[in-house]
Amino acid sequence: MWMMTQTWQDVLFLHWPIDPQELEKHVPKELKLDLFEQNAWLSAVLFKVYRHRLRFLPPLPGMNTYLQLNVRTYVEYNGMKGIYFFHLDVTNNFLSKITAIGSLPYRHSNILVKQRGNHYSYTSHYKACDERLRVIYTIEDKTNTNFDRWIVERYHSWAKWKDTLFRIDIHHSPWELKRANVTIQSNTLASFMKGSLQGIQPHAHYAKNKTARVFPPAVERKMVINASRFLH
Repeated sequence: MWMMTQTWQDVLFLHWPIDPQELEKHVPKELKLDLFEQNAWLSAVLFKVYRHRLRFLPPLPGMNTYLQLNVRTYVEYNGMKGIYFFHLDVTNNFLSKITAIGSLPYRHSNILVKQRGNHYSYTSHYKACDERLRVIYTIEDKTNTNFDRWIVERYHSWAKWKDTLFRIDIHHSPWELKRANVTIQSNTLASFMKGSLQGIQPHAHYAKNKTARVFPPAVERKMVINASRFLH
């Protein structure tokens, strides 16, 4: 079985509480929203990917290093808690093209990151639907609350392609998080939803790096109900 290895660097997590009734319209019916304090959560996760390679092999040409922004929410399926990806924006055009026929919704996007000491800035723009994010932040103290663990310690993810639900499993050590003090200068993410996140301050976390093993997509089996047992 092939397996990918990636290292994620300078990971910024941004989390917004969302009305579950609004968000569930955009999640496959097979998945159940996972709530924290009665809220669904929409997250943007920005980071640099490097050492992207098949395990035990050298890095793939043209895919070794790129920037990525994931927009996701938190779900359950058959007792497993994980992530549902709305889209994954990457600066690697080749990666976005080869995954267009696969199970994950990758999109080619313009993403820039700048760092000066403890000050960072991210800018992302997906032209097709004019989704933008511009955020500046500084890193603060360590944090390890119940909410922190609930929202980042996720080792399953799902995406739907046509009529098929796929699961991708990952493995890595637990996250070591710090708080991030963020200023959102522009935000038109999640254009598929009613309203806007503009002006809403997110919960924010930062992690320096994380190396993960990514397993190949697995098709979730459709649950078949034996109708005969209801006819007696």
